[in-house]
Amino acid sequence: MVISVASGKGGTGKTTIAVNLALSLPSAQLLDCDVEEPNSHIFIKPQITEKVKAFVLVPQIDKEKCNFCGKCAEVCAYKAIAVIKNKDVLVFKELCHSCGACSFFCPQGAIKEVEREIGVIEIGRKNDLEFVGGRLNIGEAISPPLISQVKAHINSGKNVIIDVPPGTSCPVIEAVKGSDFCILVTEPTPFGLNDLALAVEMLRKLKIPFGVIINRSELGDNKVDEFCRQKKLPILMQIPFKKEIAVAYSKGIPLIEGFPEYREKFKILYYKIKELVK
Repeated sequence: MVISVASGKGGTGKTTIAVNLALSLPSAQLLDCDVEEPNSHIFIKPQITEKVKAFVLVPQIDKEKCNFCGKCAEVCAYKAIAVIKNKDVLVFKELCHSCGACSFFCPQGAIKEVEREIGVIEIGRKNDLEFVGGRLNIGEAISPPLISQVKAHINSGKNVIIDVPPGTSCPVIEAVKGSDFCILVTEPTPFGLNDLALAVEMLRKLKIPFGVIINRSELGDNKVDEFCRQKKLPILMQIPFKKEIAVAYSKGIPLIEGFPEYREKFKILYYKIKELVK
């Protein structure tokens, strides 16, 4: 089963849930798809056994063949190519989405696609837990291709937990698609409620079953609870707001190690999800 752990906003405790759920299962794989700010490794401290460079394809112009007709710039939906009439072709590689349209439609055959490095994929393990994490190069604007390459390492023979980027934009959609279930982690604040509502609509559009975990549940008001009741959303777990939990987190100590009673709670969470998927 593939379980993604997402949140409408950052800082709700998404990584906490993903890491502790993965550590609580006897045979699991954790994928850190929050490639712009990966931090799952801080808590599980995996032994990295392999590092794989990640690439995307970008156009390279053969200016001896090019007649500067402008067709490549015309078909590029992301304005990654600019043609200076009868003078030059400029390629803005950071804007390129590697769709291949420019090389396909070039009437002169003057464009070929070459690799451009965008990040690295780290593969390792912590005891029985497999780990795969992506790390986007600094300055890169587009993360979905790296997320897709991280997900290519999914082990279908294990329970897979995906730590998803925050928000509801393209990186999130790339990370959650194909999941059997998605956990939405939120907090009882106005921002938490607003972004939870956005994430709920996103998952409904994608037709992915989901449930809600309320982190720092004693911090704010009960409007998140009311929202979940009105929308008939299952609340899978509530984690209280405690200084001791925050201190353990700041030291990189997983919740189930700092507070062993939570190991059983995360196992119960898994079985709740399993029933909801059925």
